[in-house]
Amino acid sequence: MSYIAQTSPGRLRGICATLAGATVLVLSGALAAEEPEARVTRNAFYSESGRAQQVPDRITEQTRAPEPGDTRSDKTRRGEASKSLSGRAMSLNSEFWFYDVDLVLFGDHDNDGYFHGIDLLFDADTIYERADVYAVLYLSENGGPWFEYAATDVFPIFGATADDDFVVVSELVAGYPSGSYDLLIELWDTWDETLVAEIGPADTSALAFVPLEDTERDAPAPPDVIIVEDGGGSMHPFGILLLAGLAVRRCLVRRKPSRPARSGPCA
Repeated sequence: MSYIAQTSPGRLRGICATLAGATVLVLSGALAAEEPEARVTRNAFYSESGRAQQVPDRITEQTRAPEPGDTRSDKTRRGEASKSLSGRAMSLNSEFWFYDVDLVLFGDHDNDGYFHGIDLLFDADTIYERADVYAVLYLSENGGPWFEYAATDVFPIFGATADDDFVVVSELVAGYPSGSYDLLIELWDTWDETLVAEIGPADTSALAFVPLEDTERDAPAPPDVIIVEDGGGSMHPFGILLLAGLAVRRCLVRRKPSRPARSGPCA
């Protein structure tokens, strides 16, 4: 005879309720474990004089959790689906291009080789005398999907001049595990809201395999603490200093004339 056949209806309902509660807890825990960690990024933008500019145009802080299958998830300003990196066959506008890009990392408090600061300079050019554009910046963790971490305001570029460098200084505050990241920059033309140029790890090694982590994971290691214990047959450093001070004091005290001079280190 089975166990259920010997169980009263009331007790059976209690067992079922217990099992249902345990199932809910397990499922809720699994869902919580799969929920992506929110990513917090603080960005400062410099559009006038590049790295020579002392005060940023603006400072922003962005908080957003990665979306499942996130790949340049911020759609184009017309709501069209964004293009993944694998779709580079899509021809970009030959009237715009990136002339130069430079990346400087900073902030490694725990000296583990992973940085929480990104100082990114880029120089975009065009065949036109002037064009108003904006840039969108992405990170990809260990070859994973692209995640937008910064977007600039509209700024002008002037032909192929070298005097229109744009700098974005970013601090990864939270949500960025220690790892190897790729960077990607998109350039958008405000005249018709189209993607006109991009530069990423496939174009330059400066934007590939960048060691990054957030500031929460970049906490400095606690300092080493040296404990001095009094042991048998040894003297505490304070006692040594005290004896040395007494010896010096005896050397400085004037002896009485009636006492004969004594040979030794103080004589």
